[in-house]
Amino acid sequence: MKTFPLRIGTPDGLLFEGDVQSVSCRTITGDLAILADHINYCTALGMGAAHVILEDGTRKDAACIGGMLTMMNGKCRVLATTWEWKENIDFDRAQNAKKRAEEMIAKGGLTDRDYTIAEAKLHRALVRMSLSSK
Repeated sequence: MKTFPLRIGTPDGLLFEGDVQSVSCRTITGDLAILADHINYCTALGMGAAHVILEDGTRKDAACIGGMLTMMNGKCRVLATTWEWKENIDFDRAQNAKKRAEEMIAKGGLTDRDYTIAEAKLHRALVRMSLSSK
């Protein structure tokens, strides 16, 4: 299968650079898969599972929490707010974050802003848990 160059970075630095067959992730408007020869494209990333099919056909899964993706002139760049490879996700930490977010929501009395933040924390924890190996 044809490949293209991909760079994945976060504010903490470069996480991946190499040729891949595809990258798939959640955008703010739905799921997206990028293949070689994709048209020039730019989109905001949402919160969800992502995966990269490497040049040799192996698949690497990750949790992607926000950011931007661009495909320009055959080169794809992902700048994610958070990008965690599946093997680096701590299931217990995600489970604890889920519990705390659920407790905040159940307690009630939250402002609209605080409720939105608690929902986002819950969603983030659920994405991480869905990918972790436990």
